Amino acid sequence: MNDQYTHYRRALIEELQPAMGCTEPIALAYAAAEAGRRLGGYPEEIEVEVSRNIVKNVKSVIVPNTGGLYGIEAAVAAGFVARRPEAKLQVLAEITDAERAEIGRRVKEPMVVRQSNEPDVFFIRITGRLNGRTDTVTIRTYHTNITCIEEDGHKILSEGDRPQEERTVVKWRIADLIAAARVMPLGDLEPCLAAQIEKNLAIAREGLSKNWGCGIGRVLLSRTEVATPLVLRARAWAAAGSDARMNGCELPVVIVSGSGNQGITASVPVAVYAQGLGVPHEKLLRGVLLSDLITVALKQGIGKLSAYCGAVSAGCGAGAGIAYLMDCTDEEIEKVISNALAISSGLLCDGAKSSCAAKISMSVEGAILALDMVRNDCAFRPGDGIVQETTDDTAAAVGRIASRGMVGTDREIIRVMLGES
Repeated sequence: MNDQYTHYRRALIEELQPAMGCTEPIALAYAAAEAGRRLGGYPEEIEVEVSRNIVKNVKSVIVPNTGGLYGIEAAVAAGFVARRPEAKLQVLAEITDAERAEIGRRVKEPMVVRQSNEPDVFFIRITGRLNGRTDTVTIRTYHTNITCIEEDGHKILSEGDRPQEERTVVKWRIADLIAAARVMPLGDLEPCLAAQIEKNLAIAREGLSKNWGCGIGRVLLSRTEVATPLVLRARAWAAAGSDARMNGCELPVVIVSGSGNQGITASVPVAVYAQGLGVPHEKLLRGVLLSDLITVALKQGIGKLSAYCGAVSAGCGAGAGIAYLMDCTDEEIEKVISNALAISSGLLCDGAKSSCAAKISMSVEGAILALDMVRNDCAFRPGDGIVQETTDDTAAAVGRIASRGMVGTDREIIRVMLGES
């Protein structure tokens, strides 16, 4: 389908991918699975080289289908046992009981893990040796981007294997995204959006039904003994999806901007509001479409990994999507996004772990507060802190703060997490 919206459609089809587990440990498992498949077995020696942001996002999150194991060693061991790289971000989805037991044994074996000297924020290089053979797989920039494969010192694949800036697309104007979400043909995007809603609601439902992690979603719902307000339900369901995902749930999530938590945050609150408001199915799809587009646009200036919590961008997207469901004008939706950025942009990313659910809840609350402000004819003015003359300018300012100003903050967060003085 070729039309003026093709670039949005292509970007989202690429973004809206299913993943089982937190995407950084799964990227490690994917690289290990590729190396292990080429070796034909579990290595006798393993070396792992990763950027500090990978350390941050893998350190505390449970790797699914491993029996509750967490950390770099667990993710790498699981990938080498699975050896199913064709599944990409669902590389651990088909682990058998025998393989799970093997992972439990293998993770105790020696493995060399060190921080990379490469300048890439997102960098993984895994080397395995078996029976005199050596295979090395390198991933840069994003989770499935294998840039180099070496076998016995010979490069058999090398595409863009050099320090590089994150991939960028042409900067999208917020007004154009709102207009597109209203009228663009859904076409082959419809099954992607439907899957995002279905799968992400399913893991949220799972998070509410069992005691996953700190149970932020269940805690939120415990606040009232009467009919649960829609805003509280939206916060709770989004948080519950992260409760389950961060703590080893084996249900898949459809990701946005390389993140399952962002995929949940961008879709679940919109779906909860759509159900509460009784809107038609196509309107729900378009609300999630708008949320995804805004999430991706806001992340363009920030990057995949930083000290800036990605749930804020997805929360802004959800606020925009809910505003669309409530028949807000284009101008009102822009004000919602600007207000939400002003309210929630201070949330820090200190890696993937149980507390992500609470940050998702706060991001959704900030976005809905931003919407409530607009519905009461209130909006932050240009000059109020980081708020600029236009929503695009405010988004660019946030991107600048996150990608440039918070570099030192990111390093300090990682030092604290690793116990460095």
